[in-house]
Amino acid sequence: MKVKKLLIYSSIAFTLGLLLSFTYLNLNKLPDSFDNKLRDYFFTIRGEIANTGKVVIIDIDEKSLKDLGQWPWSRNKISQILNNLTQAKVAIIGMDIVFAEEDNSSPHKVFKKYNVKKENIPNYDLELSKTIQNTPTILGYLFELEKNKKYINNKAPNIPAIFIEKNKKLAEKYLINAYGTIINTQVLQDNSYSSGFFNNTPDQSGVTRSVPLLISYDDMIYPSLALEIVRILTSSKKVFVNYNENGVERISLNKIDIPTDRHGRILVNYRGKEKNFKYISASDIYYNKFEKKSLENKIVLIGTSAAGLLDLRATPFDFVFPGVEIHANVIDNIIQGDFLYKNPNSDIINMVLIFILSFLIVLSVTYTPFWLNPFILLFSLFSTLFFLYHILFYFSYILNIFFPLITILIAFILSTLLDYLYKVKLEQAIKKKFASKVSKEVMNKLLNNIDSNKFQAMEKEITVFFSDIRGFTKISESMNDAKVLILYLNQYMEPMSNIITKYEGTIDKYIGDAIMAYWNAPSNVKNHADKAVQTALKQIEELKNLNKKFEKENKPLIDIGIGINTGIATIGEMGSIRRSDYTVIGDSINLGSRLESLCKYYDSRINISNFTKDKLNEEYTLRFLDLVKVKGKEKPVEIWQVHNLGLASKELKEELQTYHKAIKLYKEQYFHNALKLFKKLYNNPNITNRKINSIYINRCKHFISLPPSSDFNGIYEHSTKS
Repeated sequence: MKVKKLLIYSSIAFTLGLLLSFTYLNLNKLPDSFDNKLRDYFFTIRGEIANTGKVVIIDIDEKSLKDLGQWPWSRNKISQILNNLTQAKVAIIGMDIVFAEEDNSSPHKVFKKYNVKKENIPNYDLELSKTIQNTPTILGYLFELEKNKKYINNKAPNIPAIFIEKNKKLAEKYLINAYGTIINTQVLQDNSYSSGFFNNTPDQSGVTRSVPLLISYDDMIYPSLALEIVRILTSSKKVFVNYNENGVERISLNKIDIPTDRHGRILVNYRGKEKNFKYISASDIYYNKFEKKSLENKIVLIGTSAAGLLDLRATPFDFVFPGVEIHANVIDNIIQGDFLYKNPNSDIINMVLIFILSFLIVLSVTYTPFWLNPFILLFSLFSTLFFLYHILFYFSYILNIFFPLITILIAFILSTLLDYLYKVKLEQAIKKKFASKVSKEVMNKLLNNIDSNKFQAMEKEITVFFSDIRGFTKISESMNDAKVLILYLNQYMEPMSNIITKYEGTIDKYIGDAIMAYWNAPSNVKNHADKAVQTALKQIEELKNLNKKFEKENKPLIDIGIGINTGIATIGEMGSIRRSDYTVIGDSINLGSRLESLCKYYDSRINISNFTKDKLNEEYTLRFLDLVKVKGKEKPVEIWQVHNLGLASKELKEELQTYHKAIKLYKEQYFHNALKLFKKLYNNPNITNRKINSIYINRCKHFISLPPSSDFNGIYEHSTKS
């Protein structure tokens, strides 16, 4: 049964894993927003981390707008800022700004507008172009990514680098393609060393989680501002774009490999909330109110955090995040090398994880107690989240979060439902088989261990119980009506059966007027020998009350004999395919039956073997009856009569002391002395068992007249059942 159940539930887990893997491969875009949101929570849990300190942001903030006037500023102010930064010996300056139109505030422009001719009129655009030419400034620009011809410029900047595309034919379609440009004025663009686009591409939820490092335009590849800054700083003349069948795999510079998604986007490992990087107000740079040493050899990005300039984005940490700081994060990621990326085999890993979780949850729920299920669910969810969290931030792999969690939930619900239905079915089968045969305690044990091997054939120590009505043939003959006889018999069987089940016994069968029961099978019963003996004593006590009732109803009184034995028996389902029963067989069962039949011979009501006596934990008043060889058994068995639970009364104690002294003399072959004591007991009018004394009186007389051999051991052999 265990193997069959394992196969069934393993098949269920495999099917579930297969269905969820298919869904993951074909419909993975649907839950992307949930997956991204869960990953955002991971960033929140991780909190802020330190950046390299190599990137500084020159911020066109509210203070700068107040000090230098509203945006756009005249180009001479930009020139002053660039010159002051260069004098501070910065490594490079990246402009997160595009100067797409000429400076209308330039005197040269004003004079030209009014057709005034004058020499040496300042031209702020020309002045800025010369500043750009003489400073380590990299211009920024934008690509038009939508088909909106209103903003399209057909020109694109020249990039002083060679782009080498490896395996381009495999997946060139995955690169982001632009339809036009928004670039700087010609005079600025012509005097710049290089440029980089600063497009951000938020996902469908509006959150910027990845940034393109490359964009294709007119069959040419162009770098982002961040990538171009790093390329120049590393003196990389060549940029290698590596494709595989899934798209872009990585971008390589001198000794730097940058893993990307299939579209050439870097997945940003954000350092934290806004202002994680060092910010300096642009007006402080303009007025030289800053510590120049703090900017020496730094990468400087000029951008804005002012709300009115509309360069604010949503990130996993903030819904209002300066766009310039996103580029700072990208540059810092590349410098630090702590990239987040999807492993080329991430789909396989995700599917393997789905299958593993399917099996673990289904089998865990199936093979653990029901009350543990909520803990299994919580542990599985938290441990999976813990695992994915560490994979993300300690191994830098981005794995799917949504599908593992949904796998756990579906597998848990499905396996809980199936396990419940399976257990209900088995409970019904067990109740049908044992409802009238075992106690409530035993039933609960069986149901709590419903998948154990308790119903398989096995050898086990049990205590077997046989009871029989004395003279039942005579009673049945006195009742002419069969219905009356059955009703009468049921009046006896009902309380006797209830006592057996109350003491955790299992009723094996009813054999006419006889009852066969046993303890410690199929479920373990603690102190099973005691419970069997206490059942017998309780039945004798209950029989007294029952006989009072029968006497009032003019019905025959009932006397019974009970035999109890403890030993190893074979237990299991026995019978044919169409009809079977869970029962016990073996020599220990046969001995129990013989002990019951010998009650009549010894005039006792409860006979137990020495095997049962040795297993008793409680104190009982017992009488040794005989050491016998029963029919079919070679080894002798001690037979003991059970009088009551606990200590004997004074009279019974004295009787048993005398009796057991006589037995000792008998075994030691002092037959004359033993005979005197047995006769003394026999002649006592208050004796509890006259017949046993009569038996030993006859035996003593026999051995006095015919002395036994020297190896006499007191064994008496019963050649018949009774």
